[in-house]
Amino acid sequence: MRQIIGKEEWCALPQLGISALKVKTDSGARTSALHAFNIRYEKDDGQTFVHFDVHPIQRNTKVTRSCKALLLDKRIVKSSSGDKERRPVIKTPITLGESTWDIEITLTDRDAMGYRMLLGREAMEGRFLIDPDVSFSQGTRLGDSVLEGEDLTHPQGRSLRILLLASNPALYSNQRLIEAGEARGHTIKFVNIKHCYVNVSAASPKVYYRGGEILDNVDAVIPRIRPSATFYGCALLRQFQLTGAYCLNEASAIARARDKLRSLQNLALNGLHMPTTAMADSPLDTKEIIKLVGGVPVVIKLLEGTQGTGVVLAETKKAAESVINAFKSLRTNILVQEFVREAGGKDMRCFVIDGKVVGAMERTAKDGDFRSNIHLGGTAAPIKITPEERRMAIKAAKVMGLKVAGVDIIRSDSGPKILEVNSSPGLEGIEGALNKDIASLFYEAIEKHLW
Repeated sequence: MRQIIGKEEWCALPQLGISALKVKTDSGARTSALHAFNIRYEKDDGQTFVHFDVHPIQRNTKVTRSCKALLLDKRIVKSSSGDKERRPVIKTPITLGESTWDIEITLTDRDAMGYRMLLGREAMEGRFLIDPDVSFSQGTRLGDSVLEGEDLTHPQGRSLRILLLASNPALYSNQRLIEAGEARGHTIKFVNIKHCYVNVSAASPKVYYRGGEILDNVDAVIPRIRPSATFYGCALLRQFQLTGAYCLNEASAIARARDKLRSLQNLALNGLHMPTTAMADSPLDTKEIIKLVGGVPVVIKLLEGTQGTGVVLAETKKAAESVINAFKSLRTNILVQEFVREAGGKDMRCFVIDGKVVGAMERTAKDGDFRSNIHLGGTAAPIKITPEERRMAIKAAKVMGLKVAGVDIIRSDSGPKILEVNSSPGLEGIEGALNKDIASLFYEAIEKHLW
């Protein structure tokens, strides 16, 4: 009978001297792959051996294991990106949970990948089934320490120094993130975006805080950047990335998501459905863009609006033309979008963290309004989303490159459609609706990438 394992597990490769390795299970990949570098070959008594080095801990190049194994074969392997590579193949025992068995592994440089090892379907065949909503079902105990002077057998790992980069420490979301991080034993520092300044230097890039404090030795940054601070907040994030800090959402992903038109273009390019949207630069094209989205009523959105502000419903052709032309006369960029009447003032917020929907709520607009945003008086309740909606939310976050995202979806007669992908989704509505500790899941994502 086959066991159930998670999408990621801890394993060991005892014959290679690797006692702890985080592995991604992937039934879509035929062969297994191990991170290896300095690959070289040696002939001995008619046999060929392969020597290679491994960094067993993700994002840590200080700890190295030197390995040797009998070369089984060399094969052409096609990666998920479509690239082909000729890789050495070895055979070695793997230990996962209570099971130990021999598997074939290809060796390749996976330093830029999310995991040092990929476990393919040939290695799991007849033994395991993957539950994509589960992690570390075989336990988090790692065996012997792989870091000198640091005990990784403790499931909590080491304490991390984490910065919360935001603007208002009194906001519910920021207070919850500080509270949740400290509860997990981490050192959390709130850093106000407008109080930071940087030293752009190839030799020693630094971020300073008001008063001259150097923000160094930072393990991770949680960005909560308000729209008005996008440009400078992203500049700070890039600086932190230069210093080696892990950013839960990277600057490029936040900037991509904040540009509403670019976001919709990226979603469309990747086959994700959304309400029909149009944009024009000249007031002379007003009537045409109203036709493009199916006629009135239409939703008119400021490109830089957020939390429902800068969103107008025009119910007649005359009203739509007046609003669009008024915005155009002010040289303001807008989008014109079809109005999904059958949604009845409701939409869904799917909260995605590290490639998984961790919660979903239905938002309902207050009487007399069509905008369901909580900040505008909308209400929230738990909702069960469909598998299609779940896939859409996960794919939308991935397309944007966001580890944390609020994906807003509306249900229409022609199926679910994505309204927006938010790079700094609020916690108050989702935690209140679900009675669930979402804030702690931010730290689980960080821990998974740094421990």
